Amino acid sequence: MMANAPVPTGLAMPVDPRRLLCCLDLTILDEDASPATMDVLCARAGTELGPVAAVCVYPEYVDRCRRNLLAAGRRTIKVATVTNFPDGGDDIDRAERETRRALAAGADEIDVVFPWRALLAGAEKVGFDLVRRCADLCHPRARLKVILETGQLVQPERIARASTIAIEAGADFIKTSTGKVAVNATAEAARVMLETIRSLGGHCGFKAAGGIRTRDGAALYLELAEQVLGPGWACPARFRIGSSSLYDDLLTALGG
Repeated sequence: MMANAPVPTGLAMPVDPRRLLCCLDLTILDEDASPATMDVLCARAGTELGPVAAVCVYPEYVDRCRRNLLAAGRRTIKVATVTNFPDGGDDIDRAERETRRALAAGADEIDVVFPWRALLAGAEKVGFDLVRRCADLCHPRARLKVILETGQLVQPERIARASTIAIEAGADFIKTSTGKVAVNATAEAARVMLETIRSLGGHCGFKAAGGIRTRDGAALYLELAEQVLGPGWACPARFRIGSSSLYDDLLTALGG
């Protein structure tokens, strides 16, 4: 890994907001969200300026969102949901059951929380087995994104190890954070994850989530991804930003 490579602190040139919009997982994971909130979310997901990549909601709203998007003809927009969330427990059977139910409801993408406490305790096999079992359920019909909770892992070596375990167990994406802890996405953690992706062939995707609210903040992660993995690597199939408030900033930048 390029441990001493600098993290970008400014953008070499402005990023087209459309590049970020098409990589956005428009997210609502609020405990008090209502069915009506989900309807508004789906309506916002397809704009005249282009669709987002996915909507990300709790499992109980997967079917509603899927039906909303299909009724509106927005077939390219994926429905993502979360499992083993937000605690990242080490109950593999629970994670598998939740993932199975989410897939049955019609989820196209599963964001499962890695059992980070088990990793801190030295139980690496728990993380591998949990991801592998969820990956076996998902593939080939759905993508599996693994949330590492990097703000809790803290140390670059631990973040790199969690990234490696998740990728080798079958993750399609590795993701920074749940957005439910004190420290969420950081550029430093993202660089470690991206360099691990590169070291393992560059095929796994990357998702930054947690505290990303502005176009410039999101663009920093896109620039970092392309610095590590090459120009053009960051496309919706390999690069996502998970946010809700970012959407409004992007539309403002696009004049929408």
